[in-house]
Amino acid sequence: MASFGATEKDTEVRLPRATKVKNKQAADKQITAEQLLREAKEIQLEDDFKAPKQIITDPEELAEYRLSKRKEFEDMVRRVGRFNGGIWVKYAQWEEAQKDFRRARSVWERALDTNHRNVTMWLKYVEMEMRHRFINHARNVWDRAVTLLPRVDQLWYKYIHMEEMLGNVAGARQIFERWMRFEPDHAGWMAYIKFELRYNEVERARAIFERYIQILPTVQAWVRYAKFEMKNGDVARARECYERAVEELGEDAQTENFFIKFAEFEEKVKEVERARAIYKYALDHIPKAQANNLYQRFVAFEKQHGDREGIEEVVVSKRRFQYEEEAQKSPLNYDNWFDYIKLEEGAGDIDRIREVYERAVANLPPAHEKRYWQRYIYLWIKYALFEELDAGEPDRAREVYRTCLKLIPHQTFTFSKIWVLAAKLEVRQKRLEAARKILGTAIGVVPKDKTFKSYIELELQLGNIDRCRKLYEKYLEWNPANCHAWIKFAELEKTLGEVSRTRAIYELAISQPALDMPEALWKAYIDFEIELGERQRTRLLYDRLLDRTKHIKVWLSYAGFEASPMPAQEDEDAGPSNQDGEESAEARAKNARAVYQRAYKSLRDSAPNAKEEALMLLEAWKTFEESATHGSDAEREEHVAAVQKKMPKRVKRKRPVTTEDGLEVGQEEYYDYIFPEESGAAPHLKLLELAYKHKKQKTAGQEDS
Repeated sequence: MASFGATEKDTEVRLPRATKVKNKQAADKQITAEQLLREAKEIQLEDDFKAPKQIITDPEELAEYRLSKRKEFEDMVRRVGRFNGGIWVKYAQWEEAQKDFRRARSVWERALDTNHRNVTMWLKYVEMEMRHRFINHARNVWDRAVTLLPRVDQLWYKYIHMEEMLGNVAGARQIFERWMRFEPDHAGWMAYIKFELRYNEVERARAIFERYIQILPTVQAWVRYAKFEMKNGDVARARECYERAVEELGEDAQTENFFIKFAEFEEKVKEVERARAIYKYALDHIPKAQANNLYQRFVAFEKQHGDREGIEEVVVSKRRFQYEEEAQKSPLNYDNWFDYIKLEEGAGDIDRIREVYERAVANLPPAHEKRYWQRYIYLWIKYALFEELDAGEPDRAREVYRTCLKLIPHQTFTFSKIWVLAAKLEVRQKRLEAARKILGTAIGVVPKDKTFKSYIELELQLGNIDRCRKLYEKYLEWNPANCHAWIKFAELEKTLGEVSRTRAIYELAISQPALDMPEALWKAYIDFEIELGERQRTRLLYDRLLDRTKHIKVWLSYAGFEASPMPAQEDEDAGPSNQDGEESAEARAKNARAVYQRAYKSLRDSAPNAKEEALMLLEAWKTFEESATHGSDAEREEHVAAVQKKMPKRVKRKRPVTTEDGLEVGQEEYYDYIFPEESGAAPHLKLLELAYKHKKQKTAGQEDS
């Protein structure tokens, strides 16, 4: 045992003194062996069971204990030692506790023969040797470990740490060199470099860095090399490292982190322009999706070192990056393109603006449906307006419109605004024939209301009346039901003083079998005749209109017309001739009253259920009579009383409420109107009225008493 570093005294076990048994008589209470075994088993099954403490009193008992313990361990390693390394560890540590290092080493060696790839086994083996200062044994174990497992960095770190703690710097360096032959990762190289720097071996560290960047040519290695030179105060060497990295790494150096480190280095050495150039170079060469952090750093840099223009440029670049990302995700998001274009127009770079416009209009809508094209078409409009107004290139704007018109599927739908804007461009360029050709093509290919209106407006501004007439004729041939077109055509002739033409147009319009807004057309015709002072013609128009419709508004308008003086009469000087005849106030009131009577009779005869319309007519009639200025007060009161007699009575009634299926679900109250001529058809109303009067009189009598 002494040969292994332990003396006989170290291995000596001191046993306690044996005690003699004083009373050898049988105990009063006897128990059987079966009871003892049962109690022992119950104790072992308890959760807080602890093995009894064994007290060894002599060397023979100790030897017996060691033998039984070794036998127990041997049985365990025989059964599960190949699969459970913890058994070997416990076995070796027990032998170590017995100070039997030879046996402990034997156990460790047997364990490593079973599984030499178990790193924990090697580490615990070496820890045992180091704990008891068996240095040479520990070195032997480390050499075997790193030879068998050279890719396990932990073994190298522990081995080097032991040698460095022993002060064996040369030995530690040799171990590092052995490790470097296996080309470890970045941490291994940096550990070697830090080792040399701890002993102020700067040149050795620089040489290691050169080997490091050759074996691991990455951005991380070059940045660490540059930081090493910067830490040693050699700015030129540090900059050279970054520049060599750009040359040697090529595309691999085009990373966000590398350029940020390079720019921060230049900023640290007060080279602001160099740092700005690096940032701009990086932003131009790195994909936008990979440069988010770079943009943020650039913004912070410009805020700290740049002027206002530089800061604005950075902000624009950041927003440009966001729009680019959105354009890549959803190229059909035209709102994003509009915002992007607005940003570029604010920057003022013509070439970049054109590039964004071209990229935007290249994203065609997914289907030939107008709802998909309505937003897209404004990209072309803005593009053309930009070329004409901002860039001052009307030829380019003309080409933009031409290309847009070729893209639109005119057989399915069209956009008249494109035709009109293209024609207006030619007008601004004083090319009237080209503008007429564009609008004529639009009318011939896909006629639309807006196209006709714009073409007519253009010719009207130019004073070409004959062309306007021809266009109106084509317009009405294409859409004869368009009342607006008829009215505008008639107004054109009216402004020219062509009364007969105007009247003919109106006559032709009201004779059409279908009209979209006939009430507007009739109103325009009637207003035209009223302006001319043609009361008789206006009256005939009202009669013709009443032959087609008995609407309450027509009757009220007719009565209002009869009650009002003609505009031509109002302009003349008031004279005796105006007080007599058809235009006198009395005659006009008589004619208006006759219209009201006709209207009331017509409504009650043709539509007896239109009671609210009849009530509306009577109220208007009553207002007219009350506001009359001719005749005496007695006559006025007589006319008002006559109208008042025709007024209906309002009664509350109930009617059933039915669902869509025809089921009656209840009743609702409503107000009905009983006209005087209906009283005879409903005699029970008279009885109800008398009963109501009687009740009212009775109530009044009780209150007086």
